Amino acid sequence: MFDLVVQGTAVLPEGVRDNVWIGVKNGKITAIGEGDAPDAKEQHKVTNGLILPGVVDGQTHACSYGGLPGIESTTRSAIAGGVTTLVDMPYDNPDPLNTKARLDDKVRVIEDVAHADMALYATVAPGQDVSEIGALIEGGVVAFKISTFESNPTRFPRIQTPQILEIFEALAPTDIPLGVHNEDQDMVHAYMAKAKAEGKNGLVAHSESRPASAEMSATAQFLELGAAAHAHAHIVHLTTARGFQLVDNYAFDGYRATGELCVHYLWFDPEIDGEELGAKMKVNPPIRPGEIDALWEEILAGRVGFISSDHSSWPIDNKFTPSIFDAGAGIPGLETLLPCFYTAAEQRGLEAASLTAEMLCERPARFFGIWPQKGGIQLGADADFAILKNEPQIWDSAKAHDDLKWSPFDSRTFSVTVDRTYLRGQLAWDGEKVCNAAGDGGYVRRGDSNWFED
Repeated sequence: MFDLVVQGTAVLPEGVRDNVWIGVKNGKITAIGEGDAPDAKEQHKVTNGLILPGVVDGQTHACSYGGLPGIESTTRSAIAGGVTTLVDMPYDNPDPLNTKARLDDKVRVIEDVAHADMALYATVAPGQDVSEIGALIEGGVVAFKISTFESNPTRFPRIQTPQILEIFEALAPTDIPLGVHNEDQDMVHAYMAKAKAEGKNGLVAHSESRPASAEMSATAQFLELGAAAHAHAHIVHLTTARGFQLVDNYAFDGYRATGELCVHYLWFDPEIDGEELGAKMKVNPPIRPGEIDALWEEILAGRVGFISSDHSSWPIDNKFTPSIFDAGAGIPGLETLLPCFYTAAEQRGLEAASLTAEMLCERPARFFGIWPQKGGIQLGADADFAILKNEPQIWDSAKAHDDLKWSPFDSRTFSVTVDRTYLRGQLAWDGEKVCNAAGDGGYVRRGDSNWFED
């Protein structure tokens, strides 16, 4: 007898299928069939919605403010949003994840307090040699990340060009990508100084002070360094269609190059939303005016690697500054990622179910080497499900399940609601409350799947 059977319309790797039942035993998918469901200890029939794979959010910052204890609140929010696996960035407070000892510490906290599963990025500090890279890979990290722009001299530092090449060369024999926060620091500082001197403020001024040229120049240099080392260069957030086309040029030439898109770049425009939201929608690189349609074209052309939230754990007080230039960058996004992307795709007349499963589940799982364990409803995979209900909702962050209670998506209408979340066959979100326990989540190590299959 199965431990769990979930039945309804499901999004499988081969497409959307009606009247499917999925049998689960010991946390794994062990059977998939059609028609009458077999007996199980627990059954759930979806009558007005959709069974998706659990979302794999490829870019989160659980520990950037509250340190490692922030994992509990962040993963609680993830589960409520149908996100069953987070890929967390290494810029933890107060110290980044750049050693095996810090990896071990973070894994212990995940196993103690996480409500969702987590895979991890690592980083390399300025001046640090590459000797820890092997131990971190052996410890299961799925990727590395560095920045060309310094937000904090310790936690989020700028890595100089010679060291970037050295890191690429160390990673080149592996399948591990090196991601980058892609902004040219000298250009940004110069443009910010100019905007301040001219008395400019607001979201449009923020976007103008961090121009696309600063993003593109950092992107181009990073891609060329990756190509020189024959390593996997990944841009963790591109804001323009031109950026994805540049990445695609390198991929066309045979180099390992990929680019990622965050969901807020598909939703907001500073010229439309900036006056209302102000710093609540400030992110870096900034949201560009007039880019939404072009970014959707890049998704449909297959040039976007996957979609992520870039969830930030900063409290709202971080946004309350007289100047936009002093306000913190980043927004919460774990509970809104799935309904936001699904809604936006549906509004464009696209096949939202299949596209959501592809961009939020399968592609990030493949990218981070955790496929087929994660990201798909298939035999042998973890029984991670996000059940969507065809019921519109108006987002209210006061009811969110993190400790932040704010969002730029407040009052926005989503066409679907996350009705249930299952993590490895266990009901973790019942539509009203998170019902699994802290520590039910676990650490996910990188496996054998590779974005660039031979």
